[in-house]
Amino acid sequence: MHTATAQRTAASPSAVRETLECRPEAAAHARHLTSTLLEGLRPAPGQGAADAVMLVVSELVTNAVRHSGGRFCSLRVSADPDAITIAVGDASRVPPRRRAPDVRGETGGFGWQMISGMATATTVSEEPGARP
Repeated sequence: MHTATAQRTAASPSAVRETLECRPEAAAHARHLTSTLLEGLRPAPGQGAADAVMLVVSELVTNAVRHSGGRFCSLRVSADPDAITIAVGDASRVPPRRRAPDVRGETGGFGWQMISGMATATTVSEEPGARP
């Protein structure tokens, strides 16, 4: 499970949970769910924070689809007065790692570094029995 947290102020907690099929369109569906959640928050997050949340969700779900080897992944986005937390679970037992980005665009390598830089905290945990 990959978790990223960003600072946030909100009047009340909100969350979305979804099991996604590991298909190319999963990231678009995850962005739609997240966008709907963000639009309903009061006070609304600033545009920069909302853009960061959307990018992190998209990258984590895309990586789950590309690299997990599983049929499903899970998305959980929750907002409380202090933070927006994004958790993506997948079937992989291999944790993400920083690697040199491929500037030719063939093998990626930008995502985990970008996520780690945008979030106030990131964690990776293996949760036995919690596979999507």
